[in-house]
Amino acid sequence: MTQSAIPGQGTTRRAVVTAAGAAGLAATLAACGKDDDGGSGGGSADSAQNAGSSQPSQGAEAGQSGGAEGGKSGGGDGMELAKTSQIPEGGGMVFKDHKVVVTQPKAGDFKAFSSICTHQGCSVGDVSGGTINCPCHQSKFDITDGSVKGGPAQKPLPGAQIKVQGSSIWMA
Repeated sequence: MTQSAIPGQGTTRRAVVTAAGAAGLAATLAACGKDDDGGSGGGSADSAQNAGSSQPSQGAEAGQSGGAEGGKSGGGDGMELAKTSQIPEGGGMVFKDHKVVVTQPKAGDFKAFSSICTHQGCSVGDVSGGTINCPCHQSKFDITDGSVKGGPAQKPLPGAQIKVQGSSIWMA
């Protein structure tokens, strides 16, 4: 005999199972949304991937721009991504949290592209050797225009909007 869901007459089996499932889902969602550094500040350690032949920390993780305004909205319409000095000439930086990669093909010339590979939607991993590189299937894209330099990707990376103001690079 099943118990009634009428208040005061006990709890039904269905209510118990539903509550347990909801609690499990809430715990899973809380774990998925948790920052690695436990904070909600301007940038996490995995928010950007640094790479390029001119930096000694090639391939090392890098946070967002430092200083009092790091990661805050200010001089641009969007969010500050980095200082221009953080983007190596002939290289670039991947901002995983913003799904954008910023490159500097030549001194003072900054470009931005989607960091989502056009092959199967993986996030590109780094910028080195003049290309934006996808770790999933080794597609390579040119740092100057996002064109495919090596497959299996067939389509270029779409451009992204940035604004360079003074020594800062902002999402537009």
